[in-house]
Amino acid sequence: MAELSVSKKNIYSYLTDSFQESKVKLFIIPEYQRPYSWDVEKCDILWNDIKDFHQKIENRQQGEYFLGTIVTCIEGASGVHIIDGQQRITSFFLMLRAFYTKLEAMLNESPSDDEIQGLMNQIGSCIWDVNPMSKKVTDKTQIHIKSLVATEKDNDIFHSIIRTGEIIQGKSNYSQNYNYFFNQCDEYARKYPMDWKELCLSVLNQCIVLPIECKDLDAALTIFSTLNDRGLPLSDSDIFKAELYRLQSDGQKEAFTQQWKDLSEVVDDSRMSINDIFRYYTHNIRAVSEDKSKEIGLRKFYSDNKYEKLKDPNIMDNLYKLSVFWSNINKYDDSVCTEETKKYIHCLQCYPNEYWKYPTTVFFFKHNSDYKEKLSDFLKNLLSFLFVKFIENPTVNAIKDPIFQACIDVYKTGRANLSYALVDFENKMNALSSSKISKPILLLNSYLYDENQALLPADFHIEHIFPQKWDNTYFTWSKEEADKHINMFGNKIAFESKLNIQASNGFYSKKKQLYAKSEIIEVKSLDNYNDWTADDIQVRTNAVIQRLKVFFEQHLSSTETKIDCLLEYEGGSSNVILNKHTTAGTVTYCLNVDGIEESFYSLEETISKIDRGMIRFGTKKFSTIEIDTLIAAML
Repeated sequence: MAELSVSKKNIYSYLTDSFQESKVKLFIIPEYQRPYSWDVEKCDILWNDIKDFHQKIENRQQGEYFLGTIVTCIEGASGVHIIDGQQRITSFFLMLRAFYTKLEAMLNESPSDDEIQGLMNQIGSCIWDVNPMSKKVTDKTQIHIKSLVATEKDNDIFHSIIRTGEIIQGKSNYSQNYNYFFNQCDEYARKYPMDWKELCLSVLNQCIVLPIECKDLDAALTIFSTLNDRGLPLSDSDIFKAELYRLQSDGQKEAFTQQWKDLSEVVDDSRMSINDIFRYYTHNIRAVSEDKSKEIGLRKFYSDNKYEKLKDPNIMDNLYKLSVFWSNINKYDDSVCTEETKKYIHCLQCYPNEYWKYPTTVFFFKHNSDYKEKLSDFLKNLLSFLFVKFIENPTVNAIKDPIFQACIDVYKTGRANLSYALVDFENKMNALSSSKISKPILLLNSYLYDENQALLPADFHIEHIFPQKWDNTYFTWSKEEADKHINMFGNKIAFESKLNIQASNGFYSKKKQLYAKSEIIEVKSLDNYNDWTADDIQVRTNAVIQRLKVFFEQHLSSTETKIDCLLEYEGGSSNVILNKHTTAGTVTYCLNVDGIEESFYSLEETISKIDRGMIRFGTKKFSTIEIDTLIAAML
């Protein structure tokens, strides 16, 4: 087992005694760490906790305020590397620098005050090298902490604050937190002048950390991962970064640091996180291994078999390429998108979940050299399936298995091959008009209405042509008549947000003036109506549904659905029927209980939904051998 040392130390002892086995007095925040993320709110909590602790303890020599663990690795040539706890240590350096700056100002006013000088000497030895004879700070450039975080843009600001103590205005967390601590020190010294020096001592002597000092980096990273697996607030990608860094040889670490920095910059510049990229990439790995099992957590997926998946020598190149691809997709960049493709991406971005991104990720890797030319047709098939499936069954569970299979199909054949038969589409659409899918459906309809329609604004609204709230002065409909028509697809349309706000709940002749200003072709067409009636809503509803149906049927390989009865039971006035539906290779199990039907992809799950009383005491009219076996196991 790796050698490590665990002890309890106050802040003064920890910041002055930690360098006994190091060749230099320097805490290093390594390249692979995440940027400094504490904001003023967290610093406010820390400050008030320490202040309240200090003011409440009766015995100033015995009370302790516990700050948590600090995991370090001693790298003799460079210093003490902080593996876990860098947010707290960095914040404490800023706080101590604020204390020192305030004490400097006080010493200028009272140069003969030995207590102030003594406190400065103690705090100074925590932050800088000091003269071994006088214990005074003689060179403030010799600071005891240095951030090498590769993706941190504000390292220089942090180092400057520690050296100079000057208040720097700006949005940097370093600047804002230091300014906060300085203002709190100033205020406390003014309100409690007799207690100010005691507070300084409490911070140095009563604030306690539990250092875990490791002799090698592997042991430190293992402890880091273990601690954070148990709930400390670090993202999955922070864990992966540490593991990836550990896997690099000494000659590779600098290159890895630059790769991670490049990856971070891409995702920071788009609407993503590094966790997102890792999650999308899991589905390419799963597709390659033909894994369509239930998803597991991101950290568990990559940590399996001692982080075996992170040992792929191409993983950083693949993650970076994938991040660039999704960044360009999110920006509708011409390098990856045709004008047609942009419209389907826009519709999918409004879809209620992100499952469309998983087969699209596999598609990117499969068609690395020609994905731009093929992406539009791929997305039309994917979009059609997801929209139709949601219309029929608006749950995530309904699409999981088909999407996982689609990922495998894309990896094998380059195509998703998603098929589905549209059954009773018109009635399902009419029953669904106020669901989560309404917005993307209406957006798609706007694009299908006229192929020359340009990309709509990202912040478009859904306009109710006949308003949701109406003035009886202008509208003579009864409430029953209005309620019936308001949420029909024919009464709703994608509309620019600014114009939609102006239109509000106005009467139609007033709205027409705003419709005429729209850049959306279908909205402009509303100017052709003199009034907006129930008949107009019904006619447009039929047109919207028919337009969508034609599109979906064109891009789904619809086939006949084969229905096999697996089970039928009766009991009293109740009836249970289980049918197996096979459509274009997709199998679903439809459980009909007293006329209410529910679909599942797992036979075992379907069986579990059947009332056991019906099985035990009802009359079996029909059941296959497979079903009898499953039921016997269930009972």
